[in-house]
Amino acid sequence: MPYARPTLTQLRQQALQDVLDGGITNVSAVLRFSVLSAICYALAGLSYLHYGYLDWIAKQAVPWTATDEYLAGWAAFKGVYRKDASVASGTVSFTVTGTGTIPAGTGVALAGGLLANTTAESTTANGISTAPATCTTAGAAGNVAVGSVATLSSPVPGIQTVGQVATAFTGGADIEEEEDFRSRMLLAWQESAENGKNQDYIDWALAVPGITRAWANPLGFGAGTVVVYIMLDNANTQSNGFPVGSNGARTGEPRYTTATGDQLTVANALFASQPVGALVIICAPVAQPVDFAITDLGTDNTAANQAQIKEALADMFRRLSAPGGTIHPNNWDEALSALGLKTFNVAAPIAPVTGANAGAMPTLGAVTFES
Repeated sequence: MPYARPTLTQLRQQALQDVLDGGITNVSAVLRFSVLSAICYALAGLSYLHYGYLDWIAKQAVPWTATDEYLAGWAAFKGVYRKDASVASGTVSFTVTGTGTIPAGTGVALAGGLLANTTAESTTANGISTAPATCTTAGAAGNVAVGSVATLSSPVPGIQTVGQVATAFTGGADIEEEEDFRSRMLLAWQESAENGKNQDYIDWALAVPGITRAWANPLGFGAGTVVVYIMLDNANTQSNGFPVGSNGARTGEPRYTTATGDQLTVANALFASQPVGALVIICAPVAQPVDFAITDLGTDNTAANQAQIKEALADMFRRLSAPGGTIHPNNWDEALSALGLKTFNVAAPIAPVTGANAGAMPTLGAVTFES
């Protein structure tokens, strides 16, 4: 049974009652603004602070309620660490008006007040000079779409000052939310030692900044292989959470094509933990859009309700969909029932939806509505 922490009012009343019950002789009543009342109120306030401190200590004493550095300490016991914010990288291009090149370290202003620095000297082809660049600050805000305006912070001879993002800036992620960190930590406490089992590959992938979902497919590409599918729902919103890059293995893996982009980042990160003989291939799931037809909405067929329905279906796919997985009619019925609509009917699909192959993942397609 949990301990009931007394309120400040209860502590004040208790202190006053102790005085009246014999704490001080010849006292039968205490005036509101008397010295004794002030002393009782002060002692009650101090006691209330002590109770609060003890409450805080109790929370930090166990991993499931610990916060801040105490949560990090409990997680470190199991080798789990909070994912730091990561910086986004991409390429920028500018029209060449002469023979100049953009040197490495040149500042570039991006949309939204973001700043980036080129990481190598630009290369020129067909009158366009292109250079790789990395944001100067970490976070998901650094993920900038192709075609966004890019401006050189200082003029470069022979290069037009205003250009654009040639390759989307991706890989930027905010610091891991504390509750997400806690969930990974508690899973580590529940799991047995790491030995290369299926769940280990998932946990290793989820420990990479930006990765929000991961699945492992042992022997997915033949004997000795482990295929790991990843999603970056927060960092790569412009690609609907799908990784930006090409599928493949880590840098220097002679048995398979080297990955690029997000897939390479994860492949290189997993190499430090995976069994030495495993060929780990990082892949993006293949989107398999599922169209929905919602009918019988009646008076609930409003723009606001339509937006809620789309949001509920998108959330359902994010929670339940997996490469090669199945979404059942009761899943979408449950998601829509929670919206409190008077009536609704899912006219399509009417049967379970399954990924066409091990890498195909059902996703939300077009949603149409009828009253």
